[in-house]
Order: sequence, then C-alpha cells, then structure tokens
Amino acid sequence: MMWESYLKGFRSYLKLERSLSDNSIVAYIEDVKKLIRFLALEEKAAAPSNIQAKDLEEFLKHVHELGLSAHTQARIISGIKAFFRFLEIDEVIKDDPTTLIESPKLGRKLPDTLSNEEIEAMIAEIDRSKPEGERNLAIIETLYACGLRVSELVNLKISNLFLDESFIRVIGKGDKERFVPIHAGAAASIERYVQEVRIHIQPALHHENFVFLNRRGKQLSRVMIFYIIKELAERAGIRKNISPHTLRHSFATELVEHGADLRAVQEMLGHASITTTEIYTHLDRSFLKKTILEHHPLYNGSMR
Repeated sequence: MMWESYLKGFRSYLKLERSLSDNSIVAYIEDVKKLIRFLALEEKAAAPSNIQAKDLEEFLKHVHELGLSAHTQARIISGIKAFFRFLEIDEVIKDDPTTLIESPKLGRKLPDTLSNEEIEAMIAEIDRSKPEGERNLAIIETLYACGLRVSELVNLKISNLFLDESFIRVIGKGDKERFVPIHAGAAASIERYVQEVRIHIQPALHHENFVFLNRRGKQLSRVMIFYIIKELAERAGIRKNISPHTLRHSFATELVEHGADLRAVQEMLGHASITTTEIYTHLDRSFLKKTILEHHPLYNGSMR
C-alpha cells in the first residue's frame, strides 16, 4: 500500500513536472515496479528510506544478467533515478542512493528551451489587472532570471530576499544554501507583488514567510506552477514541451552562450558536480566556431 502511494505521486511528478509522454510514464512506473519486485524477492528494504546504493547495484546487476539491451538498461536506470529524485524532492528520503549510479552513454535528447521573445510572449499573456497576474509575472521572471528549480521557487521565503543588494538566498537540494543574483526587473516584480498584492492576503498558519501564496494564503504547490506556465505557453502559441524546468534550462543556456564561466553557472544552478552543468551547454556550431576564433591564440593573432 505504501509503494502504491509513492507510485501515484511519482506518476503526477512525471506528468506535471517532467512533462513526459504517457508511454514514457508507463515505462518509468513499470521500471520502478521491477525494482519493487526484486526487493521483495530478495527480502530487502521494505521502505524507500531503507534502500541503499548496494541494493540498487544488485538490482542493476540482475537487470544486466537478464540480457536486456543497453538502451533498455539505460531507460531502467533513468526511471529509477527519476523515482528517487522525486522521493528526495518530496522529502521521503534525505539522501538519493542513485547519485553515484551511472547510465550507459547513449547520447541525450536535450530539453526544449525558450527564447527571450517566447518568454516575452508568455509574459504578454498575463492579465495584470487580476491580483494573481502580478504574482504570476513575478514567478515567470524569477524562474528565468535566477534559474531556480520549481521546488526552490515555491519554498522561497520573504526573509531570504535581499532585493536591495540584488540577491536572493536559495535553499536547494540537501538543504544546501546559495546566493543567486537577481535581475533588477525580476526584483521589481517581486517587490511589487509583495507590497501591492500579497499584503492583502492573510497568510495561513505556518505560511507567513513564503513569498508566493495562493488565494487561501497557502504556499503554492509545484503542480500549480506547472499549470501557470503551461497555460501561458499555450496562450502565447508556443508548441514546445514546456515545464518550469524549461525556464531553468533556458537561463543556463543563455548564460553559457553569452560567455559565462561554467563554474559560475554551476554555482548559480546549485549543481554539486560540474558534469551536471555541462548538460546545459548544448551550444550550436556557429557559437563554438566563433568562440574558438576569438579566443584561441592560433586564430586571434597572439601567437604571431
């Protein structure tokens, strides 16, 4: 019964936050069920919080011995990793046991990004005559200006806003703290929402410090952020596969393509490993060519 509850939450996470297709969701759920059956047969961890990396290694060894293709094995690993990321986000587990598990290098389909024009088109669809309009504007601009995870956005606290200094304090995965610069426009949108709209909302008990509230004065859910972004994208005529993470990916891509140091981008995104940050560097050939011609000593004349 416990596993059924987790699988139900995982299904919603895949659909609403990862924007996966129905077929992919079914495959991921089945992959997790494979793990559950394996653990039951081996009489191992009865709860997700008890599962250790060695249990997963034994499961993956079992999968390999079944003679499945490398692509199938990679998908199973991807599904298991996604499941434990979901459990970590929902604070079912404190540490992700899949952190050191590597997938076969099969190439990766990069997620969609949004151009500045597309984000402006989404913003133009916000009805700012309504109270939630100012809130939604601040949400979109903060996600794009700071590259936050959706969980970091909904947990953003008023006490963590340092808008006069153009920084916000973010609590990321594993309760790791980082300070992220915020653009003046996004800072102004947050300040306007807090001072002109939020001030008229009576916060619910224990929700007083959250920046973004719903009409009942409670912290916004990750699902609600997904729906806000999805609806704005549809109204703006954007046909890409959009989720809150799309804005984070777009943020990182813009920085890298305009010459930002990868280590700085890693710090702003809150990645523990630079390898994770490199996923965001899907630079086009023309940008790479321009960078080499400008900076390599053989081409820029500094060796002559």
